[in-house]
Amino acid sequence: MSRQVKIFSGRNFQYLSRDIAREYGIELSAINTQQFSDGEIQPEIQESVRGEYVFIIASTNAPAENLMKLLLVIDAARRASAHYITVVIPYYGYARQDRKDRPRVAIGSKLVANLITAAGANRVVTMDLHAPQIQGFFDIPVDHLDASYIFIPYLKTLGLDENICFASPDVGSTNRARTYAKYFNGDMVICDKQRKRANEIAGMTVIGDVAGKDIILVDDIVDTARTLSNAAKLLMEKGAKSVRAVCTHPVLSGEAIDTVEKSVLTELVVCDTIPYTRKSDKIKRLPTAHLFATAIRNVHENASITSLFIAPK
Repeated sequence: MSRQVKIFSGRNFQYLSRDIAREYGIELSAINTQQFSDGEIQPEIQESVRGEYVFIIASTNAPAENLMKLLLVIDAARRASAHYITVVIPYYGYARQDRKDRPRVAIGSKLVANLITAAGANRVVTMDLHAPQIQGFFDIPVDHLDASYIFIPYLKTLGLDENICFASPDVGSTNRARTYAKYFNGDMVICDKQRKRANEIAGMTVIGDVAGKDIILVDDIVDTARTLSNAAKLLMEKGAKSVRAVCTHPVLSGEAIDTVEKSVLTELVVCDTIPYTRKSDKIKRLPTAHLFATAIRNVHENASITSLFIAPK
């Protein structure tokens, strides 16, 4: 029996889901979402999914309604007798809550993993988790794609190979920066950041020599952009020739875009895992549809997706 693939999307991710479905070669399947006067939502799948492979695409960024709708669609597909439900989460929100680093705080990323599993998902496909160990929070398979597959080809076009140096804006992104540095046979430095509290930096120090280098800051999330802005300023003061940043998920909350525009960054390169409406000449957004469509095809055909973890040499 040949089982069909059905791709569904959360309301706020139609822009990406349509591109993924087009890359895959099918139309995006329909969901109708009713909303009660008190704000309660009720999604309804508009076609049969009995015995089919269902892929549901939605990031879990704020507001919390995005997560709630995803859970409801998973539950609807399970109750409609879908054969296999894969949740494609380009940006896994709540991933910054990956440990109990202070007394009496929640481990939000584990809670969200439990909710997605309890709702009925059989597999998760995501990209650049804030902490790779979050894969272990799930009791179902997780395919963790790497944005280097998208960023590296772009970085190659800049012609910086001989003078390129990769930087981590904090200790947490050291492994990411090291991956890029190894690929390009380039140097790596670390910006050691001390925080007062979330989104507030107490101080920063550069570990390594950046004089005369074209620096690429590497991170998974750009939220307020203050860390990137401060790191770029410090690197230029230390003698860097130029500073760019590649950050997978453009949360860009509050005045983040203004912060980027006022910074010494040459450009900020992001993926389209989260929608944002305001444009900036300093922000370049790269598409992820082909990568996710290929992952969906390989999952459906039980093929390996190892080749999608990093751009080939």
